[in-house]
Amino acid sequence: MKSSTEIKKIAKETIALEVEEIKRLERTINDNFVKVIDLILNAKGRLIVSGIGKSANIANKIVATFNSTGQPAVFLHAADAIHGDLGNIQKEDVVICISKSGNTPEIKALLPFIQNMRNTIVALTGNMDSFLAKEADFTLDVSVEKEACPNNLAPTSSTTAQLVMGDVLAVTLLACKNFSDKDFARFHPGGTLGKRLYLKLIDILHENSSPQVVSGATINEVIIEISKKRLGATAIIDKGKLVGVITDGDLRRMLEKKISFENLHAKDIMCLQPKTMQKDALAYDALQMMERHNISQLIIMDEHQYRGIIHIHEIIKEGVV
Repeated sequence: MKSSTEIKKIAKETIALEVEEIKRLERTINDNFVKVIDLILNAKGRLIVSGIGKSANIANKIVATFNSTGQPAVFLHAADAIHGDLGNIQKEDVVICISKSGNTPEIKALLPFIQNMRNTIVALTGNMDSFLAKEADFTLDVSVEKEACPNNLAPTSSTTAQLVMGDVLAVTLLACKNFSDKDFARFHPGGTLGKRLYLKLIDILHENSSPQVVSGATINEVIIEISKKRLGATAIIDKGKLVGVITDGDLRRMLEKKISFENLHAKDIMCLQPKTMQKDALAYDALQMMERHNISQLIIMDEHQYRGIIHIHEIIKEGVV
């Protein structure tokens, strides 16, 4: 059993080695890389990403990244391809083959069939003298000098390099297409990421979420309205316009001052400059604003018209964080 010091040393050395290998990828970003980007941008079909072994696992992740950033892609296992799945490759698709050695039997068997179908082949390989590198139309070098494995055998640095190159392709394509956060939201409608990018305040504003009293309302009336709507606050509305807000915190502070509220009205304790947002604003932006100003309620407006109040708990409950 290794000591604690030895374990931490191994872990740090592994990270350092892989970081160093990734830095070497920069040398491969040349005019050939630009041609690959132009090829994909102008392709009328999809990206078919194929590999075998650990490279197949990386291919799967790269496909997921492409699809999530608006680049249609399909994973095709190299072994399955030569056993009936070649039909996944359509006429105008671009095929990306990933292989560290570039000489695996499945890849060598697959390439001639793709060439017969006249699809363009892009190779991601660690061996620029391999069968794959020589037969592909374009080759991206993802070679590494050393695997992080102590025996220099298990795919570690090499698969990391493949993964990073996939990210580099995806991000470059994303930038070239001016892929925006709204585009991203279209492909991520579920989960936290999606909700941050598409969930609007109006989507979670309930029908009974518009507590309001007039500025001349008594404190008793204010308390009843706040309790009735259970949002911890009420808007103060005069002549159809928002003029202020009272929160349960305002009421507590009034009582702490031992002020008799028998002769007090809403206008006497209301906040004259309440924080507001438009109904079409993103819920995540509203949450950030509320945290920034240390408030629990936010008034929602429709242009200049009062629509209601949202409590911070309602936004959190929607899962945007």
